[in-house]
Amino acid sequence: MIAYITGIGCVTAAGMGCGRNFDTFSMPEGPLPKLTSTDVFKKPYKHFGRMDKYSRLGLSAIAFALKDAGLEKWQKKRHIGIIASTVYGCLHTDIDYFNTTIPNKGLMASPNLFAYTLPNCFLGEAAIYFGLTGESFVTCDPSISRLLSLKIVMEAMACGEVEKMVCGVCDLGRPLIFIQGKEVPPGSLFLAIEKLPESNLSSYGELSLEKDDSMYFNKKKISDLTSLVNECIFNKI
Repeated sequence: MIAYITGIGCVTAAGMGCGRNFDTFSMPEGPLPKLTSTDVFKKPYKHFGRMDKYSRLGLSAIAFALKDAGLEKWQKKRHIGIIASTVYGCLHTDIDYFNTTIPNKGLMASPNLFAYTLPNCFLGEAAIYFGLTGESFVTCDPSISRLLSLKIVMEAMACGEVEKMVCGVCDLGRPLIFIQGKEVPPGSLFLAIEKLPESNLSSYGELSLEKDDSMYFNKKKISDLTSLVNECIFNKI
């Protein structure tokens, strides 16, 4: 099964934006950029400021990926789905919400935070804003490679279920209440994957998933998501 990577979007401690504007990619430890709607969208998006940090993080990287692929504009809804992998999901938001339920026996519980106490909420925001009607869900991927969402997309395309998908990772890192746990670099990274590129923009290259579950980019075996993105950027230069 062969598909094409047509867009890359990220928000990390090293920077944010579209893949075509980067010379290299990394997802280091450190504070993430403060996100505003005007950093991400051409026009102010009033719902953006109401979102929790996790949702803003994921939605921003999806927006950059679709823009990078030339798929951000739409007139009719498109059958494009989103698969996001995470380790801790929206636990930061869950903790913030439950902290508002403690005083006054829950009378001051935040309805705004409650609206984002599911890890897939930002997928709905992306679907509404960009007119996407494809299947969308979040999966837990604690693996070192962080390639699970990408492999799911390739399998779905091989079965003929979909021709365009956005997939990637989104995490705010390990919540402070966990003394021990997997160290996950904060940030989000999403890729636009297409069977046949729709835009006149050139693709980054060919992606394939073999029967032994190994993944190749331009016929070179890929070990993890970060190295894949750097191969894409190198191929672009």
